[in-house]
Amino acid sequence: MKTGSNRREFLLRSSMALGGALLGSAGKGWPSVAASGLRKGLCIGVLPEGLTVLEKFEMAKRAGFEGVEPNTLNTAEEVKQYREGAEKTGVKITSIMNSDHWKYPLSDNDPEVVKKCVEGLKTSMHNAHDLGAGAVLLVPGIVTAEVRYRDVYRRSQDQIRKLLPLAQDLKVIIAIEEVGNRFLLSPLEMARYVDEFKSPWVRSYFDIGNVVSYAYPQDWIRTLGKRVCRVHIKHFEPGTDHPKFDPNDRRTQGIDWPEVRRAFSEIGYNGWITAEVKSGDENYIKEVNARMSRILAGQSPV
Repeated sequence: MKTGSNRREFLLRSSMALGGALLGSAGKGWPSVAASGLRKGLCIGVLPEGLTVLEKFEMAKRAGFEGVEPNTLNTAEEVKQYREGAEKTGVKITSIMNSDHWKYPLSDNDPEVVKKCVEGLKTSMHNAHDLGAGAVLLVPGIVTAEVRYRDVYRRSQDQIRKLLPLAQDLKVIIAIEEVGNRFLLSPLEMARYVDEFKSPWVRSYFDIGNVVSYAYPQDWIRTLGKRVCRVHIKHFEPGTDHPKFDPNDRRTQGIDWPEVRRAFSEIGYNGWITAEVKSGDENYIKEVNARMSRILAGQSPV
């Protein structure tokens, strides 16, 4: 009996030690950002106005970011500036945030509006190809009093399907974002919407902060799984600190950051996580980076 008891105690201590090594205390056991493959980026609008593109890339690098996400670039000169900024600093282009999908949605009743959206999306896709970004963020449509949910679903899919040959030629993913457009309101529906294309060139651009008012980001992450190809992060930066997360109190609007980090680990996500927050000076941007590092280490940002 004593021998068996000792063996059980040994196994228990061993398993506890292994668990501690893997998870650590308060998230300390997570692999480093570099070791996990996760890469920190920020939207171009986070950087201060009044700087050249190169100066913005230089500031992003000083602050510790590896990537920048521009909006649609409509001229060859803009593309050149971003290419030079990336080449001179080593800061990558994470993806392209398509600019015309709100003003000219794919789901609009007017074919001319849809045409403008398609042309803007094509420009974004060529930007992504030319700058080695690999993906374009797309809000696929907007449900309104005049445009029904089912029509947004059908129309947006029809237009995106027409663009799949171009996506394949350019090797650029059309990444669908869940956002305040009254559309794709659950992770199950988003997964279905993406899967129905039956194409590796349509995936999900998951925004952690966009679901907080009605859902849990970690649930979306686990449901979407490998469909996630890019991530936006917000609601963690200085000046927007939330009360301590309480899963039983929806009013806190809090985010359980260690659980979000655990969910990303479970699905094997190792791509870009891009800050979509307000603009600020260099000290602010460095603090944004520091908070992101704490999140990716499995800790709370503050």
